[in-house]
Formats: sequence, structure tokens, C-alpha cells
Amino acid sequence: MALIAGACGDGRNDGAVIQGDVPRTDSPTTAATTDDTDNTDNQASSTTEGSASETPSTEFAIDPSSNPFDWKDLGSAKDGVQTGTLRVPIDYKDPSKGTFDLLVARHLATKPSKRIGSLLVNPGGPGFGGSEFAVQADSVYSEALLEQFDIIGWDPRGTGKSTPAIDCIDDYDRYFASTDITPDNAAERQQIIDLAKEFETKCAEKNAKILQFVGTNSSARDMDSIRRALGEEKISYFGFSYGSELGAAWATLFPSTVRAAVLDGATDPSSDFLTSGLQQSAGFEKSINTFLQRCSAKRACLLYNGGNAEKAFDDLMLSLDNTPIASRSGRPKVTRGVALTAVAEAMYSETSWPDLEAALADAIRGDGSGLLDLYDSYFQRQRDGTYDNSLEAFQTISCMDAAERLTVAEEDASAASFIAAAPRFAPGTTGSYFCTFYPPAQDPRVTITGKGAGPVLVVGTTGDPATPLSSTENMAKALEQGVLLVVTADQHTGYSVNQCSTDAVDNYLLKLTVPAAGKRC
Repeated sequence: MALIAGACGDGRNDGAVIQGDVPRTDSPTTAATTDDTDNTDNQASSTTEGSASETPSTEFAIDPSSNPFDWKDLGSAKDGVQTGTLRVPIDYKDPSKGTFDLLVARHLATKPSKRIGSLLVNPGGPGFGGSEFAVQADSVYSEALLEQFDIIGWDPRGTGKSTPAIDCIDDYDRYFASTDITPDNAAERQQIIDLAKEFETKCAEKNAKILQFVGTNSSARDMDSIRRALGEEKISYFGFSYGSELGAAWATLFPSTVRAAVLDGATDPSSDFLTSGLQQSAGFEKSINTFLQRCSAKRACLLYNGGNAEKAFDDLMLSLDNTPIASRSGRPKVTRGVALTAVAEAMYSETSWPDLEAALADAIRGDGSGLLDLYDSYFQRQRDGTYDNSLEAFQTISCMDAAERLTVAEEDASAASFIAAAPRFAPGTTGSYFCTFYPPAQDPRVTITGKGAGPVLVVGTTGDPATPLSSTENMAKALEQGVLLVVTADQHTGYSVNQCSTDAVDNYLLKLTVPAAGKRC
């Protein structure tokens, strides 16, 4: 199954490599609800700037002093961390359709006397649970943020340990390791189409009750429910990768509730699937080329090949396309698609490049185990051979955000554009069929404007493969008061890359000091 190389927030995305956003998490790696009586008008006019803001409702309001989350201490291993749940409607327009129980975690401010308020955080995806970013906050955020904010992370509806969770399949290898991304005949091509249809049909059927209510608009409404349940008039937000899209949608729908918002590794909010996929593929291509150039310039590189690592890489990919190699007992062979998924995993941060270097060198000698390990890491494969639901949630949420549904023929027609934009990363000769077989979305993501939300800090890195700097620049332009911060780094997301980027983000969140537009770190 050809998937989309996706923007999961560590951001992560996809199988026979995909054209689009990659599912990974990437970053410094009883319902309080809102009234949706105006939602129909909002969607109908979502292309009009400023038309989408929603007014908080009191219909489902609760008293924050009643402990709506039922907070429980996590335990001595994590002092100052609590977990709880918040019940929100599946459909904010019709609460009779049932509820989600959102898992929420809170890392309490370490200096209560200096506490500013709560900081909502999201690691990306879509599809990744965010509660861990509160539980592990001390390894993600600066001491200054930990001292003065309660860090609030939650598993968005349909993801992680929130219930009900999106569930489509169990056997990932069947869908993401069994096909040839450059099919040689009609039968191989039809296999890709059939598996895509099977996967998407299962997702739609098994999640029918919640399918139309797992998109970004609904998650943004959940953010407002969390804010109101916390009893805060305004709240701050820090989102990575897809978390930028979620934060921008929230700032557009609920601008009067925004104290501050940081969008790190931001997606392009105006691009369609094709444009987004081409942007991302070009971003990964650039990162792969940088990796290979460095190998060619360093004799110690295991892929050096007399100063021509590019040829070694290209020859290996062609060889895998013709003759896949063994990986591990009981696991699929390493095809070109599997190998490129492994490469995508390593491109999220140059700290993974030595692992990729060794895996590629082993593959040249006929051992695909290293590439399989990176492939498994991409898909979040557990030691017991199971998977979390992040990939399934990623694809389902992405498609429920998108109004368009491309046909098989339209998908196939795009293949040449991907090969031209990213001949190493996206050599597939068919479409991805990423959303082709999902039902039409009833609540596609609102048009991003951020109108009335005030300054929003948008962070991008110069060598980001998943959300290229051009995408981040487009996010800053789409927001009414988007302020761009550029970080020099070959990785996805820029917070904590250096002291400059950390200070710029921290000063904005703590003091509301907005850096000069276009500041570089």
C-alpha cells in the first residue's frame, strides 16, 4: 500500500513510501464544551477570513472547582505529575451521539508562586497521544517553562489512551511492506489499489460511530473544553509539527481565548494533499541529499564509496527494487519501499544518521535487519510485535480533515510530479490512494486565519524534511499576526536546538515578548 510520507510531529508517517504527510511524533522528540450552533455556517464560509470563530457555550459548562478531571497523582516516580480524564461529546452539535473520554496529564508548575497558568502541548501527528509530553515534560521543555506553567498534555480524540480510539488493522506488514512501489505489471499495481481500499474500508467501517468527528476542528473544540474545565479565561499553547495545524485551527475558532501560541515545525495550512505531498517529498529529498553529500566528503563514512555515496545509495535502491533482501526471521524482506520508510525515519534528526549509515552499509552486504529496525521505529512497533494506533489515527484524521477525494486515475497522474520533485525519496510510479476510499469528510478543517488571536510565534528549521521551511513560512503568512522564527538545523522542529531558539520561545511564552519577524537562530 503506497502511503503518504507524512508529518507526524516528530512529529512521524508510511509504508511503501508515501506522498504526503509522514506519521511520526517529532519534537524536541462530563464535558466543558463549546457551542457549535454556528458550525454549519462556519464550514460553509470557511474560506472567508475570520468567519470561523466560535462562541463558547454554557450548555455543557461545569464547575472547574468540582475537579472535572478527577486528577490522580501519577506516583513517586513522577512527583508533581497527575493524570485524569475529561468527557467531551463525540458531536458538539448533538451530544446524544455519545462521548469521548480524553486522557489528560498535568505536570504541575515547579514554582507555584511564579505560576502563570496552563500550557497546552501537542507533539504532532495527527494521531499521536500528547499526554506523554506532560508526563515527560522535564525532558522536553526548559526549566523556566516548567517552573511557571502547568504543562497540560492530552491524547486527542481517537488517539492514544483516550477512548474510544481509532482502530483499523493489526497486521502492518501486510499493508506497508508487501507491495512494490514501482509495479512491473497490472497485477502488482492492482495489489496496491486493493490493499489501499481494504485498509480504508476497514478504518471507515470499524470506526463508523466516530469517523466524522475525529478531525482537527473537533480536537480544537476539545482544547476549549479543557481550557474551560481548568477554569482559565485565556490559555497558552505549544504545538509541534501537526500540532501547529491543531493550534492554528484552535486560534482561528477560539481567538479570544488565546494568551500565546507557539507553532513549531509548522505545516502549510493552505496546501491540498498534492501540494503538501510534493512539499514534503522535496523536503525529505533535500535532507537525504545532505546526508549523502556529507558521506561523500568523509572517508570514515560507511557509505563513502570513493567519494560517491550518492551512487552507492542509488545502486542499493535499484537493487532492492529488483531483489529484496532478508531482514529478520518471520519478518518481510526489505524492499525499496521498506528501505525508504527507514530512510524517512532517520531524516527526522541528524542524530539518527549514523544508524542509517550503518543500516545502508549492512544492506549493501545483504543484511536488511538495520533498515527493518528503522522501519519498525517509524511505525512504532512494540517489542511484542504489536503497534499503537498512531498510523491508523494519522491517516483517518488526515482524511477527515480534507474535503478532496482524488480518484485512482487522479492519484496515478500525480506520480510523475513526485518523481520529478524527489527522485530518491518518492520514486513510486502509482498514486498513494491515501484518502481515495474514505467517505467524504463532513467537517473538513477550517481555513486558518488566526484572526483576533494576537501574535502567534511560528518556528521553522532550515533543514526540516517533514515540514520544510517554505511550509512554515506559509503558516506564518496565513495567520493574521504570524511571527516567523527561523532556526538553522537539519531536523524536524526547532525548539531547544540552540540557546537562541529556546530563549526566543521561552521569552514569548513567559513574558509575551515577541521576537522580531524573521529572526534567525
